[in-house]
Amino acid sequence: MTGPGACASQASAERHRPGDQRVMNAIRPPRGGATVGHVAELDAVAAGAVICLRRWCDGPAAQAQMREDFARALGPEAGGSAMRAFEELCDLCARHGRRPLMRHHVACKCIGADEACFANFVALASEGDREDAMLIATILVRADIAMCLLARAEAFGLALKRMSLRARPAQPPPPTAKILH
Repeated sequence: MTGPGACASQASAERHRPGDQRVMNAIRPPRGGATVGHVAELDAVAAGAVICLRRWCDGPAAQAQMREDFARALGPEAGGSAMRAFEELCDLCARHGRRPLMRHHVACKCIGADEACFANFVALASEGDREDAMLIATILVRADIAMCLLARAEAFGLALKRMSLRARPAQPPPPTAKILH
C-alpha cells in the first residue's frame, strides 16, 4: 500500500528537526494498513467481510457484481437485503468513521489491522456477541453511531453465515463401526 505519507526517505527526515510533526507524519506508514494476519486464518464470516469490503472499494463494477453474487446465493429478496445492510455499513463507516479505513488489494492474502477490526466486528455481530461488537464499533465510528453500525453488521454477518453454510458440501454420514469382538 503506497500513497502520500506512506514512507519518507531517511535523507528527508534528516533535513528537519527531530520531533518535527511534519517529519513524524511523513515517516509513519498509514495507520490501519499494517499486516496483522492472513485471510486464510479467518473463519468464513470474517473472511467474507474482508473480501466484501475490498471488493466494494474497487468501484461500481465490483459493487454490481457483488449484488449479483448475493442475489444468486441468497435469492433476490434476501440478497438485496444483505447488500443494503452492507452498503449502509460502508456508508456509516465512511461518513462517521474516526478515520478512513485502510484496505489491501482484493487478491492480497494478508489482512491489515483495519480489515481485521472490521472482520472481527462483523463476525462478533453475527454471533450475537453484541457487547464486544459494540466495543469494536466504537473504534470504527463515533460512539453515537455505533448502535446503527451494529444493526447493519448483524444483518450482513448473518447473510455471510447463510452463504457459507450453503456453500459447504454435504457431509457424508459417519462410517458405521464394525464390532471386532
